Amino acid sequence: MSQTTPTTTADEELILVLDFGGQTAQLIARRVREQHVFCQLVRHNLPASRIRELNPKGLILSGSPASVYGAGSPHPDPAIFDLDIPILGICYGMQVSCEHLGSQVSPGESREFGRTPCQVQQTSELFDGVAKDFAVWMSHGDQVQDLSDHFYSLAATETCPFAAVKHHTRQLFGLQFHPEVTHTEFGGKLLSNFVKNVCGCRGTWQISSFIEREVALIRERVGQNRVICGLSGGVDSSVVAALLYRAIGSQLSCIFVDNGMLRNGESDGVRERFSRHFKTDLHVVDARELFLNELKGVADPQQKRKIIGKVFIDVFRHEAKSIPDAKFLAQGTLYPDVIESGGAADGPAAAIKYHHNVGGLPSELGFELIEPLRDLFKDEVREMGGQLGLPDELIWRHPFPGPGLAVRCLGEVFEDRLRKLREADAIVIDELRKAGLYRTVQQAFAVLLPVQTVGVMGDDRTYQDVIAVRAVTTDDFMTADWFHMPYDVMERISTRITNSVRGVNRVVYDVSSKPPSTIEWE
Repeated sequence: MSQTTPTTTADEELILVLDFGGQTAQLIARRVREQHVFCQLVRHNLPASRIRELNPKGLILSGSPASVYGAGSPHPDPAIFDLDIPILGICYGMQVSCEHLGSQVSPGESREFGRTPCQVQQTSELFDGVAKDFAVWMSHGDQVQDLSDHFYSLAATETCPFAAVKHHTRQLFGLQFHPEVTHTEFGGKLLSNFVKNVCGCRGTWQISSFIEREVALIRERVGQNRVICGLSGGVDSSVVAALLYRAIGSQLSCIFVDNGMLRNGESDGVRERFSRHFKTDLHVVDARELFLNELKGVADPQQKRKIIGKVFIDVFRHEAKSIPDAKFLAQGTLYPDVIESGGAADGPAAAIKYHHNVGGLPSELGFELIEPLRDLFKDEVREMGGQLGLPDELIWRHPFPGPGLAVRCLGEVFEDRLRKLREADAIVIDELRKAGLYRTVQQAFAVLLPVQTVGVMGDDRTYQDVIAVRAVTTDDFMTADWFHMPYDVMERISTRITNSVRGVNRVVYDVSSKPPSTIEWE
């Protein structure tokens, strides 16, 4: 459904995260949901009157790259501090809360970035079960320098005497460090203490109840009409299709467009899953030649994306016209897509980036949108997939870019280059599975580089292509570390690729992290 407000009922618990622009704001919401408490991001200046309507159990104020004393810095509606709702300020969120109630915030004598030892000074419900000495993740230049009489200190570091504070009479807490990142010891415990000990949440939000509610909503909204679902072969669209099949069965039609930029066996896998397992009305469109013709001579990655997007819409529109009585179009839009595109009514207004799922299909297609996953994070979608009976190999598939192999084939895209990349990528995944490492890494793939190198094969001198292998570990895909792959696995990957992929004589391994690099190369 195209919900724009938190999808909670009167008896459910809600925590709101006021987003001041910090890069880990989404992560805060995910960590709260791990406590089985529903949580959504809203814009930092959401009026107190609207917050009262939403009736949250608590508010969390996120970090920000801004300084509270800077011109144009983001500030909340001051009335939120009088709502009698528990508040937890994190980093900038702590600073803006303390400043509002009389504290002084200014640049610290020593900035803190990274893991820092922290000592608990006062017991409180927030620090229940937390060690007296533990490591926290700091990322700040400013800090509270002159704490007002309204607050007292709960914890300190060597250079930050007010690493955690509490208001004397209100349920208002501040943490200068980031409990939402995994580098902070007891971070999950601190957030759990806030939502359960302080806010009184019971932790009743479950994916199973979400599925039941969405099934009922879909049935009510769709009636006897037909729904079209665009399948990509990935987790999100597959979960949408499985959810729709549970709700409306034979009223579902799925369209899968083979654009020629898919992984090995992708088209056959989709046919099997959604013809045999779910018995859906599946339309497989072979548009490989059309896409490749449009991509001839194009090397710029952004131009590739635009061409693929345009051709996809044209192909999808043509196929959709062949399906009678179709009134609705289902998409696998996720909550991060909605947030980053500015697509939520109460959410952060500024779009970080454009997502093709969020308003990306043209209005002249004439369908009403159904987006049943738009309130969920990726890990929740995987959990839903399991409860809907999807196989593990699909649920835990590594992410795959919308334009497919076109943006892992650096330079011009044509069939022989795609063939090399497809074969090399299949070897990478196969060897990771054989080594029991596929679930250890969160994303792994091959990249075909637009360079050739000299090699020797047998008695012949070669001048052939280079494959780069990329594998990363990450909790949230906002940051990622390169995977320290065992040498024997790396050796098997390299040997198999150079021995069996015609036209490739060299394999390199990407050892860059995000940041400064991105996970994908294009």
